[in-house]
Amino acid sequence: MQVEGATLRELIANLEKAHAGFAERLLDDSGELRKFVNVFVDDDDVRYLQGLDTPVAAGLTVSIIPAVAGGAS
Repeated sequence: MQVEGATLRELIANLEKAHAGFAERLLDDSGELRKFVNVFVDDDDVRYLQGLDTPVAAGLTVSIIPAVAGGAS
């Protein structure tokens, strides 16, 4: 899916416009990324960049990956 946005924050807002409820899956009550959601711009974790203010140039890939935890029970 292609979505416009100069920053990750804008991209998520545009995804929310197209798919209501999308942002609440990614963002907590304070508007920051949820602890167990990993977002990468190309191969870089946005937590080590500028977070939601990370620039997203045209043609870059944004990957949203839920954290997986668990083990043998």
